[in-house]
Amino acid sequence: MTEEEWLAQVPQTTREEIVEDGSGPSNGSGAVDAVNHPPHYTQHPSGIECIQITEHMNFCLGNAVKYIWRADLKSGIEDLEKARWYVTREIERRRQQNSSIEHQK
Repeated sequence: MTEEEWLAQVPQTTREEIVEDGSGPSNGSGAVDAVNHPPHYTQHPSGIECIQITEHMNFCLGNAVKYIWRADLKSGIEDLEKARWYVTREIERRRQQNSSIEHQK
């Protein structure tokens, strides 16, 4: 089973609405829900939560976007380095995949 097939089997979690006052998503008690909707993934000016985008990508690309998304709200340069690591890994995976396809021709 590939990583993508495994991830496809994982059920999506139920998502709550973002608190309208802009403080971030609530866990029902009015407090910010740091587990299901951490502020560094929900405070983008677009109003879109990071996972709404990344769940449509493969693992490496999704993680790269996640780290770029939160870079200004969390770890800055460290997050950008993590994003670069995942992009480099994805490039290598695709090169290997392309090389494998070329050998099959």
